[in-house]
Amino acid sequence: MAEAERVIGTPDVPDVDDETAASAEQSKGKPEQAPEQSKGKRKIAALFIVAVLAYLLDLGSKMLVVAKLEHHESIEVIGDLLKFEAIRNPGAAFGVGEAFTVIFTIIAATVIVVIARLARKLYSLPWAIALGLLLGGALGNLTDRIFRSPGVFRGAVVDFIAPAHFAVFNLADSAIVCGGILIVLLSFRGLDPDGTVHKD
Repeated sequence: MAEAERVIGTPDVPDVDDETAASAEQSKGKPEQAPEQSKGKRKIAALFIVAVLAYLLDLGSKMLVVAKLEHHESIEVIGDLLKFEAIRNPGAAFGVGEAFTVIFTIIAATVIVVIARLARKLYSLPWAIALGLLLGGALGNLTDRIFRSPGVFRGAVVDFIAPAHFAVFNLADSAIVCGGILIVLLSFRGLDPDGTVHKD
């Protein structure tokens, strides 16, 4: 038996420590993507939660205005400084560009697509909030463009917040403006959507 083992040779049995070292060596080159993917998913979830909340608030307020305020006298909230007054706006935010309703509809749809694509690389909570506000506001006004009279893609947006000496607007306009301001502030601070910070 000893002679046979000498001729054939004894197969090498890897030591436990060798197996552990080999396993560690193989895993060394693989990046730990699970935490990053989980972090990204949380930021995407935050974006869509903010967007849904902004959209539902805008939609609910418009439905209430159409049902209770349209074709009625305006409601004074703070005397002459702030009123609720229902109007139909075929233009952009704050009544700008009434002759370009279809163009503004296309712009709103484009913004939604761009935000949806950008969400895949989103790792910053402030950016998630800002983009969520933009997305919710754009969806709110786009819903009016599609479903309200005088027709698809030409619908007039329901506005009702009327400050003194200022254009009448709605909650979707407010969400878009707040989201835009937040994006400008984040850009000045050098914070990118992917969470990196740079100083120029």
